[in-house]
Amino acid sequence: MGKGCAAQRLSGGRFVNGGTLDISGVRQAAAGAPFALPAQESGLFATQQHPPLEGVPEGGRRETMCGIAGIIETGIDRAVGARMLDALRHRGPDDAGIDATDLSLLLHVRLSVIDLSPRGRQPIVSRDGRLRLVVNGEIYNYVELRKRLEDRGCRFETNTDSEVILHLYGLEGERCVEALRGMFAFAIWDTERRALFAARDHLGQKPFYYHCDRGRLAFASEIKALLAWDPSLAELDHRALDQYLALRFIAPPLSMFRRIRKLPPGHTLTYRPGEEVEVRRYWTPTYEPKHGGSEEDLLDELEEVLTEACGAHMVSDVPVGAFLSGGLDSSLIVALVARRLGHRRLPTFTLALPHASYDEAPFAKQVAKACETDHHEGTVEPTLSLALPALVRQLDEPSDPLSAPTYQLARLASRHVKVVLGGDGGDELFGGYDRYYGNRYADAYARIPHELRRVVIGPALRLLPDGRWYKSKTHQIKWLHEASFFTRADRYANTLSYFHFNRRARVGLYGEAMRAAIDGFEAEGAVRGPFETDAALHPIDRMLSADSAIRLPDHPVMITDRMTMAHGLEARSPYMDVRLVEFAARLPVDLKIRGRDLRYLQRRLALRHLPETVVTRPKQGFSSALPYMMRDEFATLYHLFLAESRLARDDLIRQDAIDAHVGAHMGGRADHGQRLWLLLNSEVWYRMLILGESQRDIEAEIAIQSAEARVS
Repeated sequence: MGKGCAAQRLSGGRFVNGGTLDISGVRQAAAGAPFALPAQESGLFATQQHPPLEGVPEGGRRETMCGIAGIIETGIDRAVGARMLDALRHRGPDDAGIDATDLSLLLHVRLSVIDLSPRGRQPIVSRDGRLRLVVNGEIYNYVELRKRLEDRGCRFETNTDSEVILHLYGLEGERCVEALRGMFAFAIWDTERRALFAARDHLGQKPFYYHCDRGRLAFASEIKALLAWDPSLAELDHRALDQYLALRFIAPPLSMFRRIRKLPPGHTLTYRPGEEVEVRRYWTPTYEPKHGGSEEDLLDELEEVLTEACGAHMVSDVPVGAFLSGGLDSSLIVALVARRLGHRRLPTFTLALPHASYDEAPFAKQVAKACETDHHEGTVEPTLSLALPALVRQLDEPSDPLSAPTYQLARLASRHVKVVLGGDGGDELFGGYDRYYGNRYADAYARIPHELRRVVIGPALRLLPDGRWYKSKTHQIKWLHEASFFTRADRYANTLSYFHFNRRARVGLYGEAMRAAIDGFEAEGAVRGPFETDAALHPIDRMLSADSAIRLPDHPVMITDRMTMAHGLEARSPYMDVRLVEFAARLPVDLKIRGRDLRYLQRRLALRHLPETVVTRPKQGFSSALPYMMRDEFATLYHLFLAESRLARDDLIRQDAIDAHVGAHMGGRADHGQRLWLLLNSEVWYRMLILGESQRDIEAEIAIQSAEARVS
């Protein structure tokens, strides 16, 4: 039997009635190391004995969703673990666990989804005490991995997928991650090597933040746990603020906090006390060579691969539902689960809008009826602004329009299920954004002489009103004009920043302190590497590669993770299954985008299972439209938070620039809806997370101001 082939579980504190953490076990850990509670032997397996959770059956198959944290440091103050666990309680309200040695403290909170028995608890410790593991996520190929490991002499004592990771590492070391298929973030403290090994899944579905300095390292699923460990980490990273205002997301390794970093998707981290952190890439999608075969053959293969991915994501010991927006991605997932996999009365969830022109709920109802789902519909609340401080607090970073409806949708779903399937990743797999084919038009438009575009056409376009909709024809023309002055990665970055603050706009936006702090930093540089990858040759594949590597994990997926976990809900996305991603990457480009037809092959597949009215309608969505739909409500927020900006007071953003943007937008002279959302969220985040203003006080200010606005 190889090293690491037998495991035991040691755990301490648990949440009492979903509330305060009982840290009796943590206190025992603080009294001496290593931390351990009495265990009973069962053959070659030693496991901590716990009473079963009330109402939860013994048995089960696999692990649970959760939050993880840890500290590697000499002389750890183990009592700090209680604060970190409490900060992550929303991610795992069902249970908590802790393991400690003289150099390590590993922490885990549990949301019971799979393997509901107490034997599914973490941290996991190998029988010889060498390896200690915490995991957040699901390993979808754990059954086949388990069989391979058993053939190599490993003996399993639980039915969890987490134990597979421990055995793999014990036999293969850091290469263990190459065999995993799933969504995960995990950390292993190897007492023999005196090293921490951590990894994040291929596309970054599960988060991993860390801080390292002065011979110590701490990590966590969310930033708030690191701030609970060391409040002095609440320092603004000016580069991250610059990148957020430019791109609407913050790319690894940056976070909004200067000394807190994000592990990039598809990367591992190794740390030995006293040494530098080593971060290595272990995976990248390959777009060449392209699949051969006829279009019909590839269509059939796509259906099989996607259906199999949906099946893997449905495994659970608790009810599973699905988000159903009425768009192509979520509708196709629901159809395959219902029709190909035979899951009848699948719980589905959607939000209706009190604005008919933006409302997709009628299309969701069509899909629900066709697929015979158990459909639940909520309505976007008209006072979304009241939730803004809670959204910022949950994200730990500035919010996004997508977070508000996702938060409400997750709240609706959490009343019925613990697991939901979602449609994240479909746009990036199959080509779902206008900018993908728009770049072809930009190439043609760029043939007009440069000076004619700059001196004549540009000034003329600036005279045109933007329109009161972010997809207006005027915006499309102006977007095309702007894109024509760039090529390759620079053009791709410019297309992402068009509705935000591009390079030219940021010059007049920043104060002297901000300009000095970001001197030499290029916010758009984060997209250059993924775009210029040798793994993709065609410009469209390069954009898909960059979106998958950078924008997808740090924008929609990050938001989905935080907003669902805020309600103790696990979100899974079949489109982000690594086997499906690798298959879709190598599809010929004309099967993704054909002329102006986006998602060509995916739409053909959808027509096999969905009403044509759902498949052929234009892509809509409503999160980006919130600043337009709720113009009066956001006007109140602009007055409350931007009229006397703290960012301006501290010379980061110029007050006159803020005033000019608000005035032009509210006066109908320009469309700054997306830009003002970025400024507003940056301001609220800065007040709460950097200046320390309380969430409750800010919520009270919003409520009072909103009431006064309604009266007037």
